[in-house]
Amino acid sequence: MITRLDVTDRSLAERLLEVQHAAYAVEAELIGFDGIPPLQEDLHELMASAEHWLGVYDGTVLVGAVAYEFPDERTVEISRLVVDPAYARRGYGRALLDHLDEAEPRPVSVVSTGSANLPAVNLYKSRGYAETGRLEVAPGIYITRFRRGS
Repeated sequence: MITRLDVTDRSLAERLLEVQHAAYAVEAELIGFDGIPPLQEDLHELMASAEHWLGVYDGTVLVGAVAYEFPDERTVEISRLVVDPAYARRGYGRALLDHLDEAEPRPVSVVSTGSANLPAVNLYKSRGYAETGRLEVAPGIYITRFRRGS
C-alpha cells in the first residue's frame, strides 16, 4: 500500500527516520562518504520538512518513502528515495516512483544520487532518466544529476 505521509505525526516520523538512516547508511557505504545530509538529519528536522512524502507499507510496517518538491509548475524534483535495507530488492523503490508519476504527473522529473550508488543509478536509468551532470561534493565523492522529460 502506498499513501501520503504526514511527517508531523511523531510516531510516523520516528519510523521514517529509522528507514531513512538505514537506507542512507547503505548509500554511505556504497559511495564511501558518510556526510550525506539526510543521514545526519534528526527527528525535529525531519518533522519540519516542507517536502511532500509518499510511503509504502508492507502490511502495517512503513518500509520506504519518496520525498519530492515542485521547483516550478512543470517539474517534480525527487529529493529522497529510501527503502529499509531489510526490504530492499523487492520493488518498493520502483513502486514509489511509479506511484509518484501517477499521483503528480509533470513533464519533467529530476533527481540526483551518489554516482557510486549503482543500484540507484540503474533504477533511474531503467525508468528513462538521462544523466545531466556530475558534481563533486567532497574530495573524490560525486553525485550524478538525472532528468526525464522535456
